[in-house]
Amino acid sequence: MEVQKKKTTVVVGMSGGVDSSVAAALLVEQGYNVIGLTIKTFNYDDVGGSPDNEKSCCSLDGINDARMVAAKLGFPHYVLDFSEVFGKLVIENFVDEYLHGRTPNPCVICNRKIKWEELIRKSIKLGADFIATGHYARVRKDETTNRYVISRGKDIQKDQSYALWGLTQESLSRTLFPLAELTKAETRSLAERFGLRTAAKGESYEICFITDDNYERFLKFKLPDLEKSVAGGNVEMDGKVIGTHRGFPFYTIGQRKGIGVAMPQRGSQPEPVYVTGINYKDNVITVGREHELLKTTFLARKLNLIKYDSLREGKRLTTKIRYKDSGDMACVTQLDGDGRGEGHVKVEFEDPKRAITPGQSAVFYEDDDVVGGAIIDSPV
Repeated sequence: MEVQKKKTTVVVGMSGGVDSSVAAALLVEQGYNVIGLTIKTFNYDDVGGSPDNEKSCCSLDGINDARMVAAKLGFPHYVLDFSEVFGKLVIENFVDEYLHGRTPNPCVICNRKIKWEELIRKSIKLGADFIATGHYARVRKDETTNRYVISRGKDIQKDQSYALWGLTQESLSRTLFPLAELTKAETRSLAERFGLRTAAKGESYEICFITDDNYERFLKFKLPDLEKSVAGGNVEMDGKVIGTHRGFPFYTIGQRKGIGVAMPQRGSQPEPVYVTGINYKDNVITVGREHELLKTTFLARKLNLIKYDSLREGKRLTTKIRYKDSGDMACVTQLDGDGRGEGHVKVEFEDPKRAITPGQSAVFYEDDDVVGGAIIDSPV
């Protein structure tokens, strides 16, 4: 009697949205043994805002939707409380970055530390071989270099490879992206075919733990004395004080609206000015004209390489400095570190780039492949 081989078990990270729901449904259809896991990342009492926000990827409604999808598709579903580790690794870092005059992207840390590393630990305990998510991205093993590589998904408009640059080789070796070859429209069509309750569910854009998308409110909630301690700092332009601000953490590089100072005149019209610098040590905001936002070179930290194990020789790569950035050609040179989440990199654009913002992610591409990424430290 031939012994049947054990089915491959896949843990699907389910947010309660249409993408992760369809990812799970496709894996069931393909014959995998599926287990659904939904992560509880925060408690509303710890973040403030509205608990009724249905758009958050980690909302109570999202958990319920994930549970109902799992029940319909016939696989077990569990909710994991990661709020303590999420608070320490993601929320505390988010607050600290703003207190140092930077504009962070918490999804990058969450993806690496929570949605992958913590989820993989749990999946191994459940006997799973892989984890899967509803991200629009591709992953493959390059047999020449023996490295796992992330690439853009088929749907370039929904491509999420930018936020995955921090993943380790170990994490990628255990990852499936069932939506890699689908467009968003095709995903919704499949959700309707599978009869999923999430088929027409809207998108989730905001950061999950800032349920009202109000960063200033969140920072004041977490640090009740913050506003009093940072309000009234100087706003400077051309080396002169032209006003005061409400607190340096409440501004970001490139910001035009809400600066709260009188604009200089250009003829009969006010001249638009932008935040060009944030000095958290002296509580000073610098503003300037738009051309002053243009820079060609910056340094970045916490370099994580995916496609190659080193960039010490330097390489011309398409570089994105924010999610919606289309990317521009730059010379990327690793300065130190092992390229596994440590070390620095120097990036030199061939043409000036607008509003290079400390705290944001710089992600390096070779065609559609993610070569790696790092956190922007400072323009040079």
